[in-house]
This record gives sequence, C-alpha cells and structure tokens, in this order.
Amino acid sequence: MNPAAVRLTRPLQSLASAGDDLLDRLLCVAGAVLASQVPEFIQQYLQRLGGRLDEARRQLEGFHAVAAKSGLTFEQLVARSQASAEPTVAQLGRLMDATVARVDGLAAAEAGIRSASLLTRPFVFLRHLDFEIARSTWAVFRPAVPTTAEGLAYAAVGVLLALALYQLGVKRPVRRAWRRRAERRAAPGA
Repeated sequence: MNPAAVRLTRPLQSLASAGDDLLDRLLCVAGAVLASQVPEFIQQYLQRLGGRLDEARRQLEGFHAVAAKSGLTFEQLVARSQASAEPTVAQLGRLMDATVARVDGLAAAEAGIRSASLLTRPFVFLRHLDFEIARSTWAVFRPAVPTTAEGLAYAAVGVLLALALYQLGVKRPVRRAWRRRAERRAAPGA
C-alpha cells in the first residue's frame, strides 16, 4: 500500500473506531432501557389482570347470593338454569358456568405470574397471556425507571443481548467482509 493511502486511511480507521465505540454504548443503553421495561409491563398487566379478577369474583358472588336467596346451592342454580326450556334462562346458566371458568383462569394466571421467579417470570407471563388484557395494558402503558433488583437484572440482560446482537450480527460479518476484500486486493494478480 502506498504511503499516501496509509495517511488517508488512518484517520478514517480512527473515526470508524470512535463510531463503533459510540454505537456500542448507544446499543447498551437502548438494550438496558428496553429490557428494563419488561418487569414494568408485567406489573401493569398484573394490575389490570387483578382488576378483571376482582370484577369476575364480584359477579360470581352475585350469582351465589341469588342462589342462597332462592334456597339453592350455586351448583343447583346453574344446573336448573341450564336445564330450563326457556332459552334466556339457559343462557344465564351458561354465563354462570363461564364466570366460574373465568375466575379460575384469571386466578391461576395471577398466582402463576406473581409466584414465578425472576428467571421464569417472562415465560410464565407468556404462558398465561390474555391478549385482550395485554392490548389494553399496552394502550395505557407508561414506561418507568424500575429501581428494583428485577429491573436491574432485566437491564443487564438487555445490555448483553444488544451487545451480542451487534457483535455477532453486524460487527463480525462486516469485519469478515472487509478482511476478505483486503485479502483479495492483496493477493498476487488482483
């Protein structure tokens, strides 16, 4: 390589190195900020889930009160309602049955997510995810700076993921391409 070309490429290499360092840092910050929002979203999701569970339980308590005032157990009221020849009353029986299932499902989801460990919480959350609740949570989601150990752990994972994606998905392939290009140019007969 001629000396004039070397003098021109050194500043460009220095500038590229500085840009690479800045990009590394920006990606670390972006990864930390984005990943630290996962526990915040789950926490806001749990608030909505808990609200829906409370409402379903209140509705179920109303059905139990009607059964008690009628001198029946709840199960007897459901069975009689579903067996009714009147379509409206039969629908009410199916609604009571669906309410029981809804309370059971929401309670299981809430208990599962709340009792999950730091490492398993995202997977338990996804297993119990109710898309309607997630959509309504996202509609009003407010990012926050988590100051918990969980938020810090997720931020650290975000940093590692961002760096790994950058290093393995961008930096390494670009360096490999530049190296091959330089080797082709340096090869005799090129």
